[in-house]
Amino acid sequence: MLQPIGDRIIIKVQEPENQQVGGIVLADNAKEKPTEGEVIAVGAGKVLDDGKTVAPVVKTGDRVMFDKYAGTNVDYQGESYLVMHENDLLAILK
Repeated sequence: MLQPIGDRIIIKVQEPENQQVGGIVLADNAKEKPTEGEVIAVGAGKVLDDGKTVAPVVKTGDRVMFDKYAGTNVDYQGESYLVMHENDLLAILK
């Protein structure tokens, strides 16, 4: 499994269902980018200038909302993940 470094997290993006408008299925390029997913792995946290490490707020298994242009897409063992810094997260979904 992938292990993120520092304040990075790995997210399995939740793909939206096929969107239809008036019975017409929208093309992939017309769909909104997904903004929700599940945290798969969490790094150790952010290292401050004084050398202290701030623990991440999120944990493995959390469902989160993030900015649609945040992170980097990574393919690993046939699965697609999104790697981003924790500060790119907008909310934890409960």
